[in-house]
Amino acid sequence: MKDSGIIPIWERYLMTVIEASEYYHIGENKLRNIIETHPNADFLIMNGNRYLIKKKLFEDFLSESSVL
Repeated sequence: MKDSGIIPIWERYLMTVIEASEYYHIGENKLRNIIETHPNADFLIMNGNRYLIKKKLFEDFLSESSVL
């Protein structure tokens, strides 16, 4: 069987805002607001003009947050 090369979202290191929105059940606008509020956060990385979210570090951020 041929490997399709697609990594399941739960195994990815980085996610787009759209993927993170679907995965964490947080609205896209809310995620973009979090990014805007925390532009230098460890869970963010810029790829060109697009933000990518580091899954594990964002989960740590969510675990420590009481309000989004």
